[in-house]
This record gives sequence, C-alpha cells and structure tokens, in this order.
Amino acid sequence: MNVIQEEGARPIKAWVERREDGTLNIEDSALQQTKNLARLPFIASNGVALMPDVHAGIGSTVGSVIATDKAVIPAAVGVDIGCGMNAVRLTLRADQLPDSLAKIRDAIEAAVPLGAGGGHTKSRVPHGHGGDDIHPVWKEFHNTRIKERLGDGIFEKAWNQLGTLGSGNHFIELCLDESDQVWLMLHSGSRGVGNKIGTHFIERAKRNMEKFFINLPHQDLAYFPEETDDFNEYVEAVSWAQNYALENRRQMMMACVDALRDNIPTAFLPTTEAVNCHHNYVEKENHFGRNIWVTRKGAVRAREGDLGIIPGSMGQRSYIVRGKGNPQSYCSCSHGAGRVMSRTEARRRFSLADLIAQTEGVECRKDDAVLDEIPGSYKPIDQVMANQADLVEVVHELRAVLCVKGA
Repeated sequence: MNVIQEEGARPIKAWVERREDGTLNIEDSALQQTKNLARLPFIASNGVALMPDVHAGIGSTVGSVIATDKAVIPAAVGVDIGCGMNAVRLTLRADQLPDSLAKIRDAIEAAVPLGAGGGHTKSRVPHGHGGDDIHPVWKEFHNTRIKERLGDGIFEKAWNQLGTLGSGNHFIELCLDESDQVWLMLHSGSRGVGNKIGTHFIERAKRNMEKFFINLPHQDLAYFPEETDDFNEYVEAVSWAQNYALENRRQMMMACVDALRDNIPTAFLPTTEAVNCHHNYVEKENHFGRNIWVTRKGAVRAREGDLGIIPGSMGQRSYIVRGKGNPQSYCSCSHGAGRVMSRTEARRRFSLADLIAQTEGVECRKDDAVLDEIPGSYKPIDQVMANQADLVEVVHELRAVLCVKGA
C-alpha cells in the first residue's frame, strides 16, 4: 500500500506498484479524479482507497472505495447500479464437456438476450401488481417512489430486461478450475433501469449544487446530504436497483445452467460453492468505529471470510477469492484487471489477428464488434493479484474455455 497525502485533503491509499522512476502506476486523469474526491469535506477521515485495477472513470475513478460521512455522491455509484459478478461451481469435470463448445455457446446466446438494448418478456419471476406469488424484487419496487419520479415506463423496462446480459465488458464464461471442475461465471448489473435511475439522480444532484451555489472541483462530485428528501429517495431507489441486479444475475445463471443441461448428456448439479457479489454500489457500513456510507466504484467487499470474484480480461484467467478484512481498504479488493487504454485506443492499436491470437483456445466471438475488449487492453491480472496479497487470498484460479459477449 502507498499513501498520497496532500495538504487540506484526506489521504489516498493506493494498492498499486511503482514505476521504474518511482512514481505510482496510476494514470494522471485517475489520480486527479481521486485528488478531487479527497478534498471533499464529507470524505471519511481514513481517506479514499484505490484498488490495483484503478483507472479513470466517469464521475469518479473506477477501482476506488469512497467512504463518506452523512452524504452520498450519485455519480460515484454511476449508472450501472449493482453491477457485479455471479459464479457457481458445477458437478461437472472438464472431460465431461464436448470437444467442441460451439453448440454450448450458441445455446447460451439463445437463452440469454445480449446487447445494449436486449430484452425479453420471458422472465421466470412473477411480476403482477399483487397476490402471494409476486416476487420480492417487484414487491419492493411497488413500495418505492421510483415510478412517481421516473414514470410507469420504468417498470416495463425493468420487467423486459430482467435476465439479460447487456454489452461492453459484460460477459458469460464457462471456466475450469485448478482441479478441472467446471464453473459458470457471469458479469452484469441493473441494465437500463439502473441507468435511468442513476442518470435521474446524478442530474438532480447537479441541479441542487447550482441551486445552493455549491462549488465543487468537478460537477460529477455533486452529492446529496443525509436526512434530506433527495438523499432518502436516492438511497431507496439505489437499494432497489442493487437488489434487481442480484436477481438479474441469478436469472441468467439459471438460464445458462439449463442451456448446458440441454447440450451435455452427463447429469450435473450446481454446487453450494457459489458467489453473487456487487462491485458497483453503495451501502452503510461500520469502519473505524463509525457508521459511514461506502461506495465501491469497481471494487468488491472483502471482509474477513467474504468470498469474491476477480475476473481477468476476455477469455482469460479469473479468481475466486476470500477476503482478509484489511481495514485500510475498508475491507475491499479489486473488481477485475482494469483497463489500461480506452476502447478507441484499443481499436487503433490492435487488429482482429491480435484478438484471435490473444483468445486462442477459447470458444468466443473473434470479430470487430468485440475488438475493444481484447485482453491486451487490460492490465495483466498477475500484477493486479500480486498488488492485493494483503487484501485477499486465492481460493480458486479459473481459466476460461468459453466466453459470451454482448458486444
């Protein structure tokens, strides 16, 4: 861990390596974003924690843990509220998989709607407006004021996109662990409904700053003070979106398991070894003897004993980890490998031939639509893991053999 301390600001604690010239391996834009955060008066006294996969983001740095006292920053949580990972080990071995995984990939792609606007009306979750069979995710929705603020269409969007993957860095993978046991793993969040909720409250916070003539280092640091109507409505909406994201991943995992069963003759079951965790969310937690709001923007909770998932880049190695409960990181760890270049730069620098070479041996798309997700555009996962040895221990190392992307 390295500490950056500037006068008049909270400390910045960074789990990153140093370059040959002695400077921390953090891009200038990410470091400036974090320094802006550290100067806010409501940042907790222990400061801001930067994870090994840190890089610049919209609103605040991706790979950061932001502890705030009696305030929340909607743009720090972002618009993919509750984005996270789900992984489950199956009672299948590598030698029970078919030699070609192409049909399994086709089956998963058919079972789970993909892409930015992907949706369906085939959710397994009862969504009526009453009755004993209504699922808690919908019952909770109807008990919030989300519809009052965002309109009736928000419910239809939530219903249509439940159980869908999305695009960008969201994925579904079939992996093998160190014992050649088969795992299913996926990455997604609260989809379009989370985007609408996040966007609405981010703009609302910015208008409040203008209304009350509050000057900030950057407009994306607009915040809601605790014990205000704005704060209460945001926490209510963001909590629902986080629960929706958990259910979204659960729905997709069920669909993927069914797709495998339809294409593998060997009977199998999911085991109890499973993880479903957020890495883009806000919750109230107790740290250093105080109840504070902790926003993990691209970070996973890693209290002592907590299981988490740290995925690598497209079709590469990932890790199931157990938290060590390091208090200096607010009991957190990284959420992945972390980008080292923008999507535009990745497309400029790499070719389809590079993508094919870097995903050799993995059943996945190898076309222009996913070129910006090429492994070379991410940090080496080995370095990321080495930098957080005091945050987590590795439980399983997973290697991907199949990867589904939403493009």
